Amino acid sequence: MESTLNVERKRGFPVAIALLISLILCAISLNLEVFLSLTTINSIFWISPAVNHTSQFYVESKAPPVPPRFAYFISGTRGDLEKLWRTLQSLYHPWNYYVVHLELGSTLEERLELASRIDKDPIFNKVQNVLMITKANMVTYRGPTMVSNTLHACAILLKTYKHWDWFINLSASDYPLVTQDDLLHTFSGLKRNLNFIHHTSRLGWTGRAMPLIVDPGIYQNTKSDLFRVSPNRTLPTAFRLFTGSAWTVLSRSFVEYVIWGWDNLPRILLMYYTNFVSSPEGYFQTVICNSPEFVPTVVNDDMHFVSWDYPPKQHPRNLNINDTAKMIASNAPFARKFKRSRDIVLDKIDAELLGRENGSFTPGGWCSGNPPCSEVGNPTELIPGPGAERLTRLLARRVYSAEFTDRQCKVSVSWPLRGNE
Repeated sequence: MESTLNVERKRGFPVAIALLISLILCAISLNLEVFLSLTTINSIFWISPAVNHTSQFYVESKAPPVPPRFAYFISGTRGDLEKLWRTLQSLYHPWNYYVVHLELGSTLEERLELASRIDKDPIFNKVQNVLMITKANMVTYRGPTMVSNTLHACAILLKTYKHWDWFINLSASDYPLVTQDDLLHTFSGLKRNLNFIHHTSRLGWTGRAMPLIVDPGIYQNTKSDLFRVSPNRTLPTAFRLFTGSAWTVLSRSFVEYVIWGWDNLPRILLMYYTNFVSSPEGYFQTVICNSPEFVPTVVNDDMHFVSWDYPPKQHPRNLNINDTAKMIASNAPFARKFKRSRDIVLDKIDAELLGRENGSFTPGGWCSGNPPCSEVGNPTELIPGPGAERLTRLLARRVYSAEFTDRQCKVSVSWPLRGNE
């Protein structure tokens, strides 16, 4: 009996070895097939990444990405009704969202007329993507009420519309140099966490940072200038100050951070800038450059063409027909300031850059009906033109080059400012 068992064991051992080898070979074969199939798939759909260090901001996809949505805030003051209306029409696209505001310094008649035009417009009524802040805010030029007004618009857009990608604040004195199809098409190729904020740590003079100012617009409902109180304050040590342009293109994630302020920095800085002259030119810059999470997303550009006198004055020059070539050469999507709503330079921009006629909307792939743009077609159908090519050249310099990280929240070697600067 024992010898029989030994014989069976001797016979079973080679069988077991053969079975084990077969299983191993099957597993190797299966894995190789999977690997080869995945390699084949990847070879079909693989898109070569950018060779420079900014490749993390490319959108890589085998299919055209869904266009981003822009959330616009367009603000104005007394006498700006017609300028604001023309800017809104030139910027309109059914894929985007819009909040408009005429501040309390405007007349009641102006605000009622703007509300009436929005209410009566058939496209606005159908799409329901244009809102007016009917309870007007008091806004003081260069004061913190400008910041609070912008944050108010951000909060409205976050609450009302769940899906948008970038917030753009403009004034009634701004005007586009590209169509919305151009802008949507070009920004479709970007990661949607980028923030376009012009900034520098070179404040240049302590008169901006050290005086304490009061904005009467915080507690009055009538117009009054900022006034200064004493004593001066010292420069902060808990954070570094930055300044720049008041006009920005902000990602939704950064807007949420500023509004919700989960680490408290946005609220602290909002209180600090309450007594700061020209706070609209420093608040967003200082928040983002003191937030390590967002510093890698900063593009040092405000996406505007602006012309200054030399030496610079308090306000930029009003643009005219002679500035057209420079505006186009800048490749910027927006320009400011324009003095009047009826201006030959705006007519030239409409005719040569936007294709806009007879006070209608700027045409795009969404336009349908007769006359054109009287009906809404497919809002995601884009027909980019020369403006998209110009904007691509601007982004190539600002985002897709070494300049991108070299200009992110760099601190001047002279920081902190000295008393004689």
